[in-house]
Amino acid sequence: MTVQIGVTGATGRMGTNVVETIEAREDCAVALAVNRDPGSEMVAGVPIEPAGELEELLTEHNVDVVIDFTGPESALEYAEACVAAEVAFVTGTTGFSDEQRETLEATADDIPVLLAPNFARGVQALVNIVGDAIANLPGYDVELVETHHNAKRDAPSGTANRLLSEIEANGDFAGRKHGREGFDPREDGEIGVHALRAGDVTGEHEIIIAGNHEELRLTHRAEDRGVFAAGAVDTAVWIAGAKAGWYDFADVIDE
Repeated sequence: MTVQIGVTGATGRMGTNVVETIEAREDCAVALAVNRDPGSEMVAGVPIEPAGELEELLTEHNVDVVIDFTGPESALEYAEACVAAEVAFVTGTTGFSDEQRETLEATADDIPVLLAPNFARGVQALVNIVGDAIANLPGYDVELVETHHNAKRDAPSGTANRLLSEIEANGDFAGRKHGREGFDPREDGEIGVHALRAGDVTGEHEIIIAGNHEELRLTHRAEDRGVFAAGAVDTAVWIAGAKAGWYDFADVIDE
């Protein structure tokens, strides 16, 4: 079966990568691509249609699943359109507020939904091992540093927050400390968090665990956005035809 995929934000950095990735594969196809301001643009030979007409377009083009890399507000709109058209929804959008996250999770009552802050397989491997590292080094200091391109809007990154959740779940910590300035000595049990934004860095996350005269560094570096697009497309193919529910990228990797 050729999975028919819709792509939102198709002229953006990630949207373009997703369209190009789908077009290069044989197990799926771009059923439609939309953008807020479509103009007369095309991406990889695919015409861009108005995002405001997504619900009707999903039905018209018999779409199986939508891949979204846009913003929190637009992602929620697109998820609701998918609910109306009974289409699965995969999103790598980050920066959701708690309320927005709850709204998105509610759509999983009606359709398959998968939210992942990062679709790189290496990041999922890092998520899987960081908890063990923290559990095996109790009392050690922990710092997390993430670096992204200068246009990224949310900080810390969604990936950093996912890693921090794993760290906190596997150790005894007092809280997060975002950056340092002036007289600000490190307090026991805090997790230092630092977000850097510069140039066109695709994405880098480093966890530093130090104590007892030793230091462990766990680092993931994405060298091309194509790795995120490939993971998102793998996910879309995997989730097409799934039952309604809330899924995780780990489910895709495990299977």
